[in-house]
Amino acid sequence: MTETVVLDHGAGGGMSQELIGGTIAAILADTYVGEMEDSMVLEVPGTRIAMTTDSFVVDPIFFGNGDIGKIAVAGTVNDLAVSGARPLYLTLAVVLEEGFALDDLRRVLHSVRDAARAANVKIVAGDTKVVRRGEADGIFLNTTGVGVMERPLALSSRTLRPGDRVIVTGHLGDHSIHILSMREGLGFEQRVQSDCAVLSHVIADVLDACGDGVRCIRDITRGGLGTVLNEFAQASARAIELTGPALPIRPETAMAADMLGVDVMYLANEGNLCLVVSPDQAEAALEALHAHPESARAAVVGEVVDGDAGTVRMVHADGRTSTVDLLYGAQLPRLC
Repeated sequence: MTETVVLDHGAGGGMSQELIGGTIAAILADTYVGEMEDSMVLEVPGTRIAMTTDSFVVDPIFFGNGDIGKIAVAGTVNDLAVSGARPLYLTLAVVLEEGFALDDLRRVLHSVRDAARAANVKIVAGDTKVVRRGEADGIFLNTTGVGVMERPLALSSRTLRPGDRVIVTGHLGDHSIHILSMREGLGFEQRVQSDCAVLSHVIADVLDACGDGVRCIRDITRGGLGTVLNEFAQASARAIELTGPALPIRPETAMAADMLGVDVMYLANEGNLCLVVSPDQAEAALEALHAHPESARAAVVGEVVDGDAGTVRMVHADGRTSTVDLLYGAQLPRLC
């Protein structure tokens, strides 16, 4: 590991794992009780709760279909929901740079309010700091979420079994392409919108329909689907095989990615889920997903198979097979 923090440490790949597991978690030692999932389920007298926390640094702050406020709420709520929890409460910490426009702050806070209402969560605590000009990039947000575990489920990527189906709920890479197009003036932002969305209601319906037939759920954010599936394969010591033609990718997203020389498999979404479900519950999961506009394009894209443990491979339309590796660093700058 290098002796200074670099941008690739925040990309969600191998360098991120080294930083989090080899430095942060290692130093915190027995005070850290997390399991490297999106939320940690905690035993509290009388009930179980889930907690998660995240920080948001988005450039540009405002974009098609959202802004930093919407992403902050949606990202935290979704992280709770994929653990099987019903999100209840959020905290909101705001770091403002001197000179940040109050009208822009009001716009961000309106988005926070609207997303919280959509998720049916309450903001119960907060903090505001102002730093000198040049010490931040306009506005940073931090949110902590708390949810209650109402179902007797233990969703975990460690529980995958051969034959389980891998489902993706929406187009891959749209958020990354939208944001990058806005930054670089590529002209794709009108045709490829960010998919930023609260998904707790979608997840609740799938869990109600499929129960313990759902092995695990993860929102596909930084690092993209390729990173999520590698984490699943490594945690479960199983192999995952993808069907390339089944992957939902917009032609415009594929075109932009090709222009930029990046792989859609590692591009971020902000309103897209990856689920692994038992084969007998795959149709029920798809039926529940297709009932929501946010997941209307949900499809089975692969399955858990016997083979080299911890690996992900893709079968292409021509029958060729390739390995979907875990990226060590980042192929793009951090987008959110």
